[in-house]
Amino acid sequence: PCAGPVETKNEAAMSELVPEPRQKPVVPMKPMGINANLLGYIGIDTIIEQMRKKTMKTGFDFNIMVVGQSGLGKSTLVNTLFKSQVSRKSSGWNREEKIPKTVEIKAIGHVIEEGGVKMKLTVIDTPGFGDQINNENCWEPIEKYINEQYEKFLKEEVNIARKKRIPDTRVHCCLYFISPTGHSLRPLDLEFMKHLSKVVNIIPVIAKADTMTLEEKTEFKQRVRKELEVNGIEFYPQKEFDEDLEDKTENDKIRQESMPFAVVGSDKEYQVNGKRVLGRKTPWGIIEVENLTHCEFALLRDFVIRTHLQDLKEVTHNIHYETYRAKRLNDNGGLPPMTVETEENHESNL
Repeated sequence: PCAGPVETKNEAAMSELVPEPRQKPVVPMKPMGINANLLGYIGIDTIIEQMRKKTMKTGFDFNIMVVGQSGLGKSTLVNTLFKSQVSRKSSGWNREEKIPKTVEIKAIGHVIEEGGVKMKLTVIDTPGFGDQINNENCWEPIEKYINEQYEKFLKEEVNIARKKRIPDTRVHCCLYFISPTGHSLRPLDLEFMKHLSKVVNIIPVIAKADTMTLEEKTEFKQRVRKELEVNGIEFYPQKEFDEDLEDKTENDKIRQESMPFAVVGSDKEYQVNGKRVLGRKTPWGIIEVENLTHCEFALLRDFVIRTHLQDLKEVTHNIHYETYRAKRLNDNGGLPPMTVETEENHESNL
C-alpha cells in the first residue's frame, strides 16, 4: 500500500523535469494572387488606356521607300495602300525634261488621320533607279540616304540637351518592285537586295501581276523565293528576329506562301455588282485590286499596315539602327566626329 503514493510522487517529479515541446516556427505562406473580388478594383488594367491616350496625342511616324524601274506602278501602289494621293504623280517625261543620270531621292510628307489616330507618313521615291544602260552601283545613293537618316538620329541622341521627341526620318520599310518577266530576277535585283537587306527592311513585290496568268504568277513567285534563298538574301520578316513561337508560325506562313506579294495597284473606282471597287478596267473585265482571287494587294496592305507596321519600326530601331550606331561609335571612339554645327550646338547647350 505504500508503493502507490511513492510512484505517483516520482512521476510528478519527472514531469516537472521534462521540458515542454517547443512550438514550430510559423512558415510564411507563399504570396497568393490578389483576388479582385476580395480587395476591390485596383485599376491596373487602365495602363493600356493611359498609353493609348499618350500615343494618340503624340501621333506616329512611318517612312516608306519605293524602289524599282520606271513604269512599274510604284506611285500608284502607294496611293492605293493609303487610299489617297500620297506619292508624286507618275507622269511621262516631257520633251524638255531629261531622264535623271543618277538616282534621285524625293521624300514627300503627309499627315493622315483615321479614327482619331494621326500618322505622319513620308513616301521616299527613287526616280532613275535601273533606268540607265549602265546601272552599276546605282543602289549607292539609296544606301547613302538610308545611312544619312541613321546619322541624323544618332547626332540628336548624343546631344547634351536632347529633344524630348527626336524627329524620326529613318526608313522603316522598303518596297522593292520586281518586273513581272515570269523568268527570273535580274542581276540588278539581286545586287540591290543583297546590299540593302543589311541596312533596311526589304519587302519584295511583283509589280503589275495582271500581266501574268495565275499559273505563271505561282511559278514566278516560287522561282523568286528560290533565287533569294540560293543567294542568301534575307527579306522582312527575317527568321532570326521572330520573338516567340506564335510570331514564328505566322511569319513562316508569310515567308513560304505570300512572299513576294504579286500585286496590282489602282486609284480609280468602278461599279461592280452594285458596289464601288478599286480596280483596273480591261477589254475582258475589271481587275479588282482588293479581291484576293485577282491579286494579293489586300495581303500586302494587311501585312504592312494592319499587322506588322509597329514591328517594322521596332526592327528598324532595335536591329538596323543599333547596328549602324554600334559601328559608328566604335569607329570614332564613342562619339560621332565633331563638325562646326555640332560644336556650336554644344557651346549653346553649355
